[in-house]
Amino acid sequence: MAALAKVVARQRAELDRLQDQAAISAVLERAKGALMALTDCAAEAAYEELLARSKAANRTLMEECWITLGALRSRPDDAGAEPATPSPAPAGPAPSSTRPAPAGTGTDVPDGSGGSDVLAVLGRALVRVGTPLDLARCLLDHLAVPVGAAAVMIYRRLPAGGLELIGHAGIDDVFADLWRHVPPVSGVAARHALDTREELWLEDLAEDSKRYLPIRGPAGPWLTRAWLPVLNGDAADAVIGVLRDRPGPFLPDVRELLRGVTRLCAGRLRAFAARPEPAVAGATDGAEAVVRALFDALPGITLLLTPLRSPSGEVEDYRIDAATAQTVDTVGRGGRELVGRRLLECWPAVAREPLWQGWLDTLADGEPYEGEPFARQELVAGGQELSTYSVRAARLDDGLVVTWLRHESSDRQEQRLADIQRLGHLGWATWNLVTQEAFWSYQVYELCGRDPGDGPVRLAELPELALPEDAPGLARVVRELLTGGKPFDVPFRIMTAAGVRHLRLVAEAVPDAEGTPVQVHGFVQDLTAQRSAELALVESERAILAQHGILQAERTLAGRLQHALLPLPRRPVRLAGLRVDVVYLPAQSGIHVGGDWFSAIELPGGDALFVIGDVAGHGIDAVATMAQLRFTAKGMIFTGSALADALLGLNTLLLHSRDTSRTATMVLARYKPAERRLLWVQAGHLPPLLLRRGEPRYLDRPRGVLLGATGTPVFEEAECRLEPGDRLLLYTDGLVERPGEAIQEGLERLAAAAATGPGEPAGALGPLLASMLESERRDDVCVLDLRVPAQPV
Repeated sequence: MAALAKVVARQRAELDRLQDQAAISAVLERAKGALMALTDCAAEAAYEELLARSKAANRTLMEECWITLGALRSRPDDAGAEPATPSPAPAGPAPSSTRPAPAGTGTDVPDGSGGSDVLAVLGRALVRVGTPLDLARCLLDHLAVPVGAAAVMIYRRLPAGGLELIGHAGIDDVFADLWRHVPPVSGVAARHALDTREELWLEDLAEDSKRYLPIRGPAGPWLTRAWLPVLNGDAADAVIGVLRDRPGPFLPDVRELLRGVTRLCAGRLRAFAARPEPAVAGATDGAEAVVRALFDALPGITLLLTPLRSPSGEVEDYRIDAATAQTVDTVGRGGRELVGRRLLECWPAVAREPLWQGWLDTLADGEPYEGEPFARQELVAGGQELSTYSVRAARLDDGLVVTWLRHESSDRQEQRLADIQRLGHLGWATWNLVTQEAFWSYQVYELCGRDPGDGPVRLAELPELALPEDAPGLARVVRELLTGGKPFDVPFRIMTAAGVRHLRLVAEAVPDAEGTPVQVHGFVQDLTAQRSAELALVESERAILAQHGILQAERTLAGRLQHALLPLPRRPVRLAGLRVDVVYLPAQSGIHVGGDWFSAIELPGGDALFVIGDVAGHGIDAVATMAQLRFTAKGMIFTGSALADALLGLNTLLLHSRDTSRTATMVLARYKPAERRLLWVQAGHLPPLLLRRGEPRYLDRPRGVLLGATGTPVFEEAECRLEPGDRLLLYTDGLVERPGEAIQEGLERLAAAAATGPGEPAGALGPLLASMLESERRDDVCVLDLRVPAQPV
């Protein structure tokens, strides 16, 4: 028995804990809902805001929730005025000493002010308060020690101006009945505090009795009293009185504690005021009982709501007049526990959902409202299941009947099947071979371009829908299915109003006990988009292969033409006393031949002509332009033209060629061996690199623009005297350019590479090229390496 008693005690304690937890959650959810409606924030953001406020004011989260609820106006979102966002006042000073707590609090509370510990304990205790009478008793329990309270009285203002005692503790019922109704006369301290909305501290009985009517207890008048109005925005509808039977002032910390208590109680009192005696609109007492009995017996989730309107006539909330047993709010209250409460108290987030506006429309025009289906997790047979609901609302006199409809599994399965057919572009079909009946889903009619009014097609007649070239194959597999029960998966095409459609039919037979097919079921799928993509891909591959062949043939032809026009010497040659080495490397990526070229010839009189150039573009056209420039430049120099004049002529040639957009760069140099003097001009080309005594230096470029860029170019001639041992490099941009790199970086890299091997013999360009070029060349490379012998030859 002792063990059983312990078990029962533990179960009762656990039940009390769970009830407290549920009540605390209810207060928290209401406070979150209030902030969500006031600030238009999400639930998580409202929770974080409450936490931040409680930490900033040195309060517990439950205190902050009560203060937030107490600071609310009557509407969650006042359309005609700025919403009253709760702004908690700072908490009282920290306590300096403690006393044992009142019985039932379970903790110690500070002496004097009471401080945050008293408020924290009170905030948790308020969740168990169900009536104003309970509230008064709760306050007396928690204020007896820290404040010295002997009694607590709570009044509310009546519409006629008088006061009504709605809660009391520390006084008997006879005394309470004597002070239950206070007429609107002067000299009443509680009424004065309400009218002025200011705290009233009565600490001198003799002086205070001259102005205010003293309240006498069983042992005489209370020696000191405090009346604190409970503010609701700019108004005060309730006042809390704390009565003491001992003299002395209310110390500052005690006053601060009582102010904090009043702020906490504001939310609780407001909840009492929001639950007037429920009455079904337009119903007598008997009819009201019948309505509630009817709702008790109704299955599902249904509410009878009466709109609560502001003075301007707008709906600010709804009162719950009846609720079915299966209706449960966010904190677990259900059925008749919801009657009389406000809707937003039970479901704070409803005001932000589309159904709120739908209900308003139903009240306005009488048209029933039905919301979009939504899914939510719920506990079914001990496990979590995702269920689908929709909300319907209909007007009943001046109220609403709102029902949450749960979609049955058969409805959901049917909807899922329809969704699968629509998203998969398929439909199901069944053929009964015994009754010769056929059944098609609506999607099959759409895929086959057939009017549902014409009915389905028999299985044996299905090949008649296919194109003539596909009909024999479809007829064969249908015949094999009907005779031998062989399933099939076959594609075929049909002609519709939208054009040719590619379909896929998959079917299998259901045999009887003897193995004879008696029913066929399958599905039809639209593969038009897939087949169109496949055909487009095949055509694209064919076009790519054809184009690749054409370009490869063009590359081969251009390469042969290039080799014929630019014969490369197998070893270094000597021109005008210089050792000349030539390198030409075609690009390794791509299939086009570039327009890089060179020329190194000896002129009449012993001079030498060195030319290096780069024609923009690739292919046969670039090679043809290169040939024009190469031979024209040689011809003009042979006939005595100056270097700058030769560039002018080449520029004119490009401007009047077939492709007027073609451009080219070039370096044209004439070497006079007697004076070791190099005269040179350039047209938008990179500067030559001079290597003298191991030090690299780029020659200063004279003026010159791209060939073919303008009809009025200016070309200037520059001079450089070479010394024995000098080395001069002429090159195209393919040697120094790299993707994503500035050209200056490539020039610096070339200078460094050339300086590392100044003693290399003529013809040893391999190390230089290896250090400059990447593994895959993206452009042609052409280099002229000119060396002046260290000793006269």
